[in-house]
Amino acid sequence: MCIFPFFWKETFEPSQRPYFHKILSLFYSQLFRCFTVFPTAIKMWLIAMSVPLLPVITVMVSSRYRVKVSTLWRQALAWTLRFVRRKVCVRSMHAFVFSNCTHGKVDSVLETFDLYAETHPSLCIGPEMGAALAEVVRRVCPSRALELGMHCGYSSVRLLRLLPPAGRLITVELDPPTAELGEEIILVAGFKHSQFQVLTSSSAEAIPTLRSLLEPDQKPSRGFSLVLMDHDPQQYLPDLLALEREELLCPFGCSILLINRKRRAEALRGILDYIRITADCCSIKTELQFMVEIFYQKQSGNVECGRNPSTDQPAVLNT
Repeated sequence: MCIFPFFWKETFEPSQRPYFHKILSLFYSQLFRCFTVFPTAIKMWLIAMSVPLLPVITVMVSSRYRVKVSTLWRQALAWTLRFVRRKVCVRSMHAFVFSNCTHGKVDSVLETFDLYAETHPSLCIGPEMGAALAEVVRRVCPSRALELGMHCGYSSVRLLRLLPPAGRLITVELDPPTAELGEEIILVAGFKHSQFQVLTSSSAEAIPTLRSLLEPDQKPSRGFSLVLMDHDPQQYLPDLLALEREELLCPFGCSILLINRKRRAEALRGILDYIRITADCCSIKTELQFMVEIFYQKQSGNVECGRNPSTDQPAVLNT
């Protein structure tokens, strides 16, 4: 940490320096507090042990290694900032939506989300992606939907508002506090626990358990007809393969939506290359800058997965 100031100009962007300054100040204050309570013998021992490290620090800050060390610290700081901003964003957004929306009104909840996103960094997919998502949901008419990456609950609300009365959403979120806040937002929008279930775990851990959740009464199920992936893009392909391996995708047709928050083609290159080259049951149906729809079909026919067209209609909840 002592060499951080040396890399200040080379390592950190101007917009990052206030965050770095806070982190650095907190670290030094905690370090000084711990050091003051050490016995004198331990202090002397620490000083003695640190002296041989001076040549190492000198080598590290030499011109030969300066670029590598700068890159390392830049990556570490970027990860820390993303983590801190995510925590602040989710809690701040939840408080804003909870306090300003009309409880029990779906449209009011979504509009309050969008209002917050106009002036603050936001994790919600936004009106543009939300409209594209709604178009797919209306076309697919799923009764069982899976969401990987709950975030603040925005996309969960958008999905639930278009599911039939007997429909069910299972959403997976890795971070427990985020999952708790997102679940509260879903309840604020007027939905009931019988319509959705939140799983707090990684997608890799959750997928093998989903079959039992789809069949609580032991009746046969043909799987999900809609899957929304909005978590780690590096997990999109492994999770798609796991869903197929566990037979959780409706064999008669399942739409898989891949959210591309970075809006860069390379973010989804791995899974799209796999589908174009090797996948027999998958095809790319729609490819937008921010979202890709993959259509999975293993069997032909008109049987719809878990849906009774004569009784299932999209839910209308105080819109």
